[in-house]
Amino acid sequence: MTAPIRNAIVAKLNTVANIGRVHEYERYANQLADLSALYTWDAGDGQKQLRGWFVRRVGIRESKPSESLFREDISWQIRGYMALSDAAASELAFDDLIDAIRTAFRADDTLGGAVDTCWIHEEAGIQMDDAGPVLFANVLCHSARLILKTRRHF
Repeated sequence: MTAPIRNAIVAKLNTVANIGRVHEYERYANQLADLSALYTWDAGDGQKQLRGWFVRRVGIRESKPSESLFREDISWQIRGYMALSDAAASELAFDDLIDAIRTAFRADDTLGGAVDTCWIHEEAGIQMDDAGPVLFANVLCHSARLILKTRRHF
């Protein structure tokens, strides 16, 4: 069952300061304004910004390393968007946010006990798979695709 792992990933993301809105799955809407609203974050100072993330399971591998033990490796995609402002050098803030996410996951290899480890095949914690500008909900945004691999034995 992967729900506890997904919940632990979302909870860990929500510990990162100024992360924005975090969804446990990719949210969709028929209208661009509705999609934008799903990913709009209120910084608390009256300023609102498109800044949001979602978690998706993108791969699963199961093996049996011994007679009494199964091993499950899951690949998770964590996708984020943040409105781009060249004048505010928002790319630097987005890079800092990604680094803060990486630090949060590095500090808790078991996601609070939900998995045995997030260190698989010499990769530890969050990996950034891709980043760059995109048009999301009709807003020019920074975007990043992060990958997390989890392992549990049962």
